[in-house]
Amino acid sequence: MAPKSNKDQQKFTKDQEAHAYREMLLIRRFEEKTGQMYGMGLIRGFCHLYIGQEAIVVGMGMATKDGDQMITGYRDHGHMLACGMDPKGVMAELTGRRGGLSKGKGGSMHMFSKEKHFYGGHGIVGSQVSLGTGIAFANYYRENGNVCLTYFGEGAANQGQVSESFNMAAVWKLPVVYVIENNRYAMGTEMSRSSAQTDFSKRGVSFGIPGEKVDGMDVRAVYAAGQKAIEHARSGQGPYILEMLSYRYRGHSMSDPAKYRTREEVDQVREERDPIEQSRRRLLERWKLSEDELKTIDSRVREIVNEAAEFATHDPEPDASELYTDILLQTP
Repeated sequence: MAPKSNKDQQKFTKDQEAHAYREMLLIRRFEEKTGQMYGMGLIRGFCHLYIGQEAIVVGMGMATKDGDQMITGYRDHGHMLACGMDPKGVMAELTGRRGGLSKGKGGSMHMFSKEKHFYGGHGIVGSQVSLGTGIAFANYYRENGNVCLTYFGEGAANQGQVSESFNMAAVWKLPVVYVIENNRYAMGTEMSRSSAQTDFSKRGVSFGIPGEKVDGMDVRAVYAAGQKAIEHARSGQGPYILEMLSYRYRGHSMSDPAKYRTREEVDQVREERDPIEQSRRRLLERWKLSEDELKTIDSRVREIVNEAAEFATHDPEPDASELYTDILLQTP
């Protein structure tokens, strides 16, 4: 890992630490409940959990301003929660219910929120990079001062459309921050076996795009790097690449047994680098919160997640008429 300097980390206030802890914990508990509900057959289809990577989306979200957009791939539940989407609506979408954020028709990989400037959730590997670059072009064209955070994994970084997007973004100096969530294994292949250049922060060198490695398991480091990258893009200097060094604890999807790595490796990361435990220790030791205060936060987060699960299992399924709504029809 390559953590930011202590000076950058010290800028994190007590309130910011408490906020980040709560948001990361919400994502963790939500994803744990999602895994349980998937095992019970209440959630079907593809489902990719974000457990272990919570610091990335929370830290980046804290560095944005209202109006900035977000787009990502299929491991997207954490991104939705971090930008303020209703946990009930997210969980109801996972179970295919009427109250879901895409009316029960999008499922795990295809949720959107115009209100929260969240543009998906995309199932095609790397497709969101082109779309995020297009959103940034719209910002550039409209001169609205907004920045599009475009998230993708180190596996998707090898897609051809990613390089094409980098080139276009650099030519027009578009306000986009490319966040590469490097969790090391893509679908199951360790990155050194699939990538000639494993320093993904350098993927923009030939296009003149600056890049930076960040400890994606430390929310303070993510926040500091996010501030720098977003300001670079917002000020008209063009795109910026952040390689977030991270790790997912679960398999690529719910159907992945993850036999390509050892249990000892996963346990070591959990024990030494877990983003939530790091934040928890700082709240106890540096900011002098009590165990009871942290238990109160955890209790409230569990209530929110349980309420979301309850809603998502009792909300009605979409009416059959929904099959014919939100469809673009072309006439001769």
